[in-house]
Amino acid sequence: MNRITTILFLLVIVMSSCVSNKDIAYFQFDEINQSEVNNNFETIFKPDDLLQITISSDNIEATLPFNLPAVTFGTAGTATGTPKQQTYLIDSRGEIDFPILGKLKLGGLSREAALDLFKQKLSPDYVASPTINISIANFKVTVYGDVKKPGTYTIPNERVSILDAIGLAGDLNISGKRDNVLVIREENNKKVKYRVNLLSNKTLSSPVFYLQQNDVVYVEHNKARIQSASSNSNSTLIISVTSLIITLVSILTR
Repeated sequence: MNRITTILFLLVIVMSSCVSNKDIAYFQFDEINQSEVNNNFETIFKPDDLLQITISSDNIEATLPFNLPAVTFGTAGTATGTPKQQTYLIDSRGEIDFPILGKLKLGGLSREAALDLFKQKLSPDYVASPTINISIANFKVTVYGDVKKPGTYTIPNERVSILDAIGLAGDLNISGKRDNVLVIREENNKKVKYRVNLLSNKTLSSPVFYLQQNDVVYVEHNKARIQSASSNSNSTLIISVTSLIITLVSILTR
């Protein structure tokens, strides 16, 4: 009887540990409404963004004062190292200090709005028909929780979807909760939370399908993982307490 009970107990454990395909396969249900799918993404500049800004035109000499190289000077006052493009940090007020033009408020602006601002400031007084390029040198997203490679990832092209970010993190573990992934984003100096169900096709039309710089993606553990961790912790405690009791009994009965 004890043998049968043991076998049944093992079968229950095996069956309870099985994971169904419907629990892990992405995009299983909900129809895709193409009218709600937006393949465009818009970069909004924020405080702590480190910007690389290049001004160009047919008149190269006119653009030189706006394209300062970043160099390191040695003890003799000579430039050392490889020259690179100067970067500009957006401060807590959303401003950068740009050569000749002075303080410019870029925080909260889209890339298009920032380009228009530069064109208005530069033309025609400084540079006629300028071409401006702005890129974020420190564009990054963070993925942590129940994924294979949690961490912070630098994105070179500023275009990254939530699926790309999860791919960089090695995908979710089997125990990762796919129907309630959390995305934390800063909007208007406030932390805003979004929830994404990776099992649903509606993810493709989510406002956080394309991530923004400094977004955080968090994958929760499912109930089985949490219960397993709790069970292991309780088992360790029980074993420790039992060992202590046995030791005490052995000492007292000598």
